Amino acid sequence: MPRKSRIDAPGALHHIIARGLDRQRIFQDNADRCDFICRLGNILKETNTRCYAWALIPNHFHLLLKTGRAPMSNVMLRLLTGYAVTYNRRHRRHGHLFQNRYKSILCQEDSYLMELVRYIHLNPLRANIVKSMAALDEYSFSGQKSIMLLGGTGIRNQHGGAFKKAKNLSFGRDPIGQTR
Repeated sequence: MPRKSRIDAPGALHHIIARGLDRQRIFQDNADRCDFICRLGNILKETNTRCYAWALIPNHFHLLLKTGRAPMSNVMLRLLTGYAVTYNRRHRRHGHLFQNRYKSILCQEDSYLMELVRYIHLNPLRANIVKSMAALDEYSFSGQKSIMLLGGTGIRNQHGGAFKKAKNLSFGRDPIGQTR
């Protein structure tokens, strides 16, 4: 039975998730993370794709991307294949790095967008990579600092009202419990 086609259209917002095979690490160290981020940045620039939220976790990643000139499937093919080849070469391994194909969930409502940005940026805290909101603000491998704290303009210009609400969300004493 064939797989369902992915829904994609110019300007569509996608919550992208990709996991390591058997939930194994896909980022062993900061060199891997930096390679992934640089590769992503170059592809986004070349395809005019916008990134509104992102977080790298040792065994998976989350991205919130808006389709640009190229279909999302082309963007992800270049990102995942290029990264896997480099990762395998660097770590002297062979075979698949990612489990199944990446998940792509369409984000169609501003109210969902607000929660999604929050969910993605809180992921390192939820995964115990960082221990506090202050540490999350300094974590280099998520968009929390660049998008939420420094007021990234991309999401604000496209989704002004929802972004203001997301930026001003009170994380309270239990930020993780609020997004379960």
